[in-house]
Amino acid sequence: MHIDNASRQYTTGSGERRTTKCYLLRRSYRDADGKPRNETLANLSDLPENAISALRLALKGATLVDAESGFDVERSIPHGDIAAAHIMAGTLGLRSLLGPPSRERDIAYALILTRMVRPESKLSTVRWWSAPDTTLACDPGIADAGTDDIYAAMDWLLSRKGQIEKKLARRHLSAGGTAMYDLSSSWVEGTRCELAAFGYSRDGKRGRMQIEYGLLTDPAGRPVAIDVVKGNTAGPVAFKPVISKVRKELGLKDLVFAGDRGMITKTRIAELRALEGAGWVTALRAPDIAALAADDGPLQLSLFDEQNFAEITHPDYPGERLVCCRNPAVTRP
Repeated sequence: MHIDNASRQYTTGSGERRTTKCYLLRRSYRDADGKPRNETLANLSDLPENAISALRLALKGATLVDAESGFDVERSIPHGDIAAAHIMAGTLGLRSLLGPPSRERDIAYALILTRMVRPESKLSTVRWWSAPDTTLACDPGIADAGTDDIYAAMDWLLSRKGQIEKKLARRHLSAGGTAMYDLSSSWVEGTRCELAAFGYSRDGKRGRMQIEYGLLTDPAGRPVAIDVVKGNTAGPVAFKPVISKVRKELGLKDLVFAGDRGMITKTRIAELRALEGAGWVTALRAPDIAALAADDGPLQLSLFDEQNFAEITHPDYPGERLVCCRNPAVTRP
């Protein structure tokens, strides 16, 4: 017996080419006169392709074994989340961004992927890598890494910080473009952190020492540079070195900084004004707005009778655009 592929192609009246599938199970034999004949035993056209392929092998004498009954699964390691993280990291060019090939780079790369799929402590991460529960450490060959190796890789990554930030600046920032900056804080445990101090807690952990970090991003929020400062550093003080960093270290001369009124103060504006090619976007403080809205000031509610936004000028803000907006939700009756 054999399977005969009797499929045929034809062209419709509209000129479309179509195929009619036809698989027939046939038996070959010779009649009484010794002439070869074929007898159709069954029409297999409705069977799926894999079933027809299996039947062909069986007719040829092959032994077919069901995969589930032929194997015993002794261990199955999750890999889907790791594979997805690898693909995204490859799309972003993460390995080349970190630095040249080295064991430290492989460990740093694995640490980043681990933070994506299973954020834990350093010790827990080492134990997870060494246990037969993940393919993450096997792929870069770092399953034997210990805590000392991890901290050495983190020191190596810190030494690469400047080069990484320059690459990110070239990728996401452009001359004449806009950069976003803000300061945040995180509370810390222990007493040996040199930067830990009591300050304004942005995560509501009163009575705990903290560190602060300023993040520079592009307008879409993609991180470009980060600096960690002492936990009691005021926002304007932390912002001051960013101006110099963007111009000197990242090589951008024309840039507009966007920050809240607590970050870009009058003192910082004076410093930005003195720099050629530096601009800023911020909000005025309440007393400054009240002065503009005084009886003889340029900011009057009649500006918003027919429009939502208005642009005004004032001698106290030479060369600056003052864009005003009236918010009915916070307007007093």
